[in-house]
Amino acid sequence: MFKTIAFIFLSLTITVGYCAETCSRIAIINYQEVLVDAGSNKKGEGLRYYLEKDTNSHKLLDEYQDKNRPTVLGAATSTVGSFMILSGLMQTNESSGIQNKNTLIFGGGILVALSYLTSKTMQYNNEILLKRSVDQYNKRNLPRIYLSPGAGKGFGVGITQEF
Repeated sequence: MFKTIAFIFLSLTITVGYCAETCSRIAIINYQEVLVDAGSNKKGEGLRYYLEKDTNSHKLLDEYQDKNRPTVLGAATSTVGSFMILSGLMQTNESSGIQNKNTLIFGGGILVALSYLTSKTMQYNNEILLKRSVDQYNKRNLPRIYLSPGAGKGFGVGITQEF
């Protein structure tokens, strides 16, 4: 019972931390805070007004947003993994080979986990494009854009404190 309660508490706090990540990405422009992400599907859109002034920055921003879109391969992999888990849970007889109950459940779980980790790794590595876009803009234009340090890095639990 304790493990179940601890698991529910941990999963709720992790979810709160991830929700705060999208809303808290800010950039400082002319001493004002500007939200970098307009939503989960339009990352970097808050900087578009400024980055459109420079062609190189604009191209890098478009490339950043294109690479952040969900892929069909990732969705298909997660779906197949979910169906494998579901079919493993629904199977009643103990057969041997690939159709074994445990093989389907563990194989599906591994497939879903790999799909998730691959997508998160690609998103994390893609943040270099946004930083490079802002750097290109800052070289030739004013006002300067200062991305918050550690944007997209770290892990939050949803606890905030103001002084």
